[in-house]
Amino acid sequence: MMGHAGMAATAVRYLRTTGTAASPPAMHGPATPDPPGTPSRAPLRAVRDDERAPVDRGEFRRVLGHFASGVTVITAPGDAAAPAPAGFACQSFASLSLDPPLVAFMVARTSTTWPVIARAGVFCVNILGAGQGTLCRSFAVSGADKFAGVRHAPAPVSGSPRLADVPAWIDCTVQAVHTGGDHLVVVGRVDALGTDEAAAAAGPLLFHRGTFGEFREVKS
Repeated sequence: MMGHAGMAATAVRYLRTTGTAASPPAMHGPATPDPPGTPSRAPLRAVRDDERAPVDRGEFRRVLGHFASGVTVITAPGDAAAPAPAGFACQSFASLSLDPPLVAFMVARTSTTWPVIARAGVFCVNILGAGQGTLCRSFAVSGADKFAGVRHAPAPVSGSPRLADVPAWIDCTVQAVHTGGDHLVVVGRVDALGTDEAAAAAGPLLFHRGTFGEFREVKS
């Protein structure tokens, strides 16, 4: 199986083929080649003009905003190029497979956080709970010190920041990266996971039509 360095190198090569503004700096040392027998991968590419559907972007956001989702913060450890850990707020997250255990998240191709995750080849999904809207907003701001005043500890396998007092966390290795228009679809293999039952008792943080909300059980 490809190691973390190989997966990160592959993800970085993908980014370089896209020509996005968020292309990462060169990795330290030579890129790790894919193991012999690894299937070839088509390079990532941007969406072509003839693939664009005649749908207004504002209307697209408005309609899709009716789908309520949970909220996460995706984190990764720093490296020699960027020693500080990285993280961003992400609502586009989902479980993908039980066997093997896989999850997926979507990230904008212009994200300045994604190159750090790509170089690390690992990440931790921090699932936010009710009352953590302010924490989410702090990780949605670009260019700020997102971890200022935020308690965290290394996740057990990847070393990615595991935020304190979140209901659940999932420690992952980057398994694959796919194109999705102006976003990338990142698939992670789950290496470890856990919950904080005290934090989970408050319920999840939800996002719906541009605002945060909380879950309320309706008895039939």
